[in-house]
Amino acid sequence: MVSADDILNASLLIVDDQEANVALLTQMLHDAGYVHVSSTMNPREVCALHRENCYDLILLDLQMPGIDGFVVMEALKTNDTDPYLPVLIITAQPGHKLRALQAGAKDFISKPFDLVEVKTRIHNMLEVRLLYKQLERQNDELERKVQQRTAELHESEARFRSLTELASDWYWEQDENGKFTKVSGPVLEMLGIRVEAFGDETNAAQLHGWNEAQRKALQTTIAARQPFLDFIFDRVNADGSKQSFHVSGEPMFNQACRFVGYRGIGVEIAGKK
Repeated sequence: MVSADDILNASLLIVDDQEANVALLTQMLHDAGYVHVSSTMNPREVCALHRENCYDLILLDLQMPGIDGFVVMEALKTNDTDPYLPVLIITAQPGHKLRALQAGAKDFISKPFDLVEVKTRIHNMLEVRLLYKQLERQNDELERKVQQRTAELHESEARFRSLTELASDWYWEQDENGKFTKVSGPVLEMLGIRVEAFGDETNAAQLHGWNEAQRKALQTTIAARQPFLDFIFDRVNADGSKQSFHVSGEPMFNQACRFVGYRGIGVEIAGKK
């Protein structure tokens, strides 16, 4: 929530070509307890002043010589650092109110001034403005935390892969279509295993001597998107020797909880003739 002190410590800019109006509004705001009140009688200075000071509220007269308030509002919209247009227009022309609101002004005060109405509208606008800034800061903080957490997850993922590769004979990943996207480990080179042997190519599995029943059971588990631990996978080599492996894997999901594939490790249990 916005406190009374937050509102009284907000920064305001009065823009009016009439010195009497500037003096009246400045005195009224000071009497109400506002401590950061600035003013200018030159509308050409408004954009530069706002970029430098990031005012919480700009009290803007519409009818000024040279550059009127509508031109000033259009110029303020080019400030990429502050997409919110904190403008309270000042006008003596009832017909200008709707046009000014359509141009982006948040509210208006009428001339001649009703000081009670002026103070109320300024207070209300500042409350909304400061709430908007609070929300913006919270969103920035949330985005920062998300980025930090994402970086931590990437680091954890990299650490996980390094550890699993060191602790196993091979590490593997599949995409959501079952195609291998990463396979690493010296066992592949030593045994001449092709990653296609774990896929749908039955001939490749038979060629390399993998147990067809085990292969189908593993396929069924993966198709059901279930994790598996120490699944036994046997292979008969061309020279008649046998090898057995423990294969473990788990499904992977992205931040939207969509299945994106599998990852896992393989460890040789024993080699025997």
